Amino acid sequence: MAERVLLTGISGYIGQYCGAELLNQGYKVVGAVRSLSKADATRAAIAAVAPVERLTFAEADLLSDQGWDDAVRGCTYVMHVASPFVLAEPKDENELITPAVEGTRRVISAAQRASVRRLVLTSSTVAMISGRPSGKYGPDAWSDTNANIGAYAKSKTLAERAAWDAVAGSDMELTVVNPGAVFGPSLGAEVDGQSVALMTDMIRGKMPMIPDVAMGMVDVRDVARLHVAAMTNPAAAGQRFIAATAEPVSMTYFAEVLRTAGYSKVPTRKAPNMAIKLMSIFDRQAKGMVPSLGKKAAFDNRATFDVLDWQPTPMETSITEMAAAI
Repeated sequence: MAERVLLTGISGYIGQYCGAELLNQGYKVVGAVRSLSKADATRAAIAAVAPVERLTFAEADLLSDQGWDDAVRGCTYVMHVASPFVLAEPKDENELITPAVEGTRRVISAAQRASVRRLVLTSSTVAMISGRPSGKYGPDAWSDTNANIGAYAKSKTLAERAAWDAVAGSDMELTVVNPGAVFGPSLGAEVDGQSVALMTDMIRGKMPMIPDVAMGMVDVRDVARLHVAAMTNPAAAGQRFIAATAEPVSMTYFAEVLRTAGYSKVPTRKAPNMAIKLMSIFDRQAKGMVPSLGKKAAFDNRATFDVLDWQPTPMETSITEMAAAI
């Protein structure tokens, strides 16, 4: 009898790949969506790479208690991938923080009531390194929420903290995957992730200069495989796993890969940090980039290799296949 998994955020970029990976490994998947109107498009996208006979949908919103108990009923595992993500800084940080934190608490409460064995949470490396100086960070690192780190980083940090607090002393196991910047072709989700917006701007010549930004990166398909490994590996309980390159990948390298692949409109000049800071006064996307300017965070990701048997996709592959898909 196939085990059942509740997957939140199934209609999103990472969520669709997580759904496909679970289905390909023989699980029954209940995809939680804000509105069932998203079900058909999501099913069609996943059907391109996985069998969808064991896929069903449940309507549940991170901002409402309704639907969660029904959605999680009979599930052995929960994969909580859903979280709002935009690089552009919102006018009110709570637009991102409230659904991220309250939604995480809601999903965990429902999972605990349903006696779910383990919940896998999608966090981010921005919950580890934001507001911290350049350096090397491991799974025990936490962002400084008192620093000016931007609403997204704050939302991910507070949501992950809330998750660890919520499972303390309970029978349910928690495992957290902390991806870096995620790249790779979309299955059809409108990628609300900023990686597609960034890539699109670059290959269409809408980005005049390259910002001095370097990030730990990961392929979206690796993120999905790591989520399933984190869900099932007994040794993963109670751990955080960094899903990102050990060394930060610069936007300059990113641009070189694209130019080599024949995208001639990709910029060659570097943007002075001061120019981005000036732009940030009137451009919310630039404002979202300011905390990362000039920062170089490296990662101790050994546990991800050792415990989850990670075999990373080369970033060159992720970048070129994503550009081709766009």
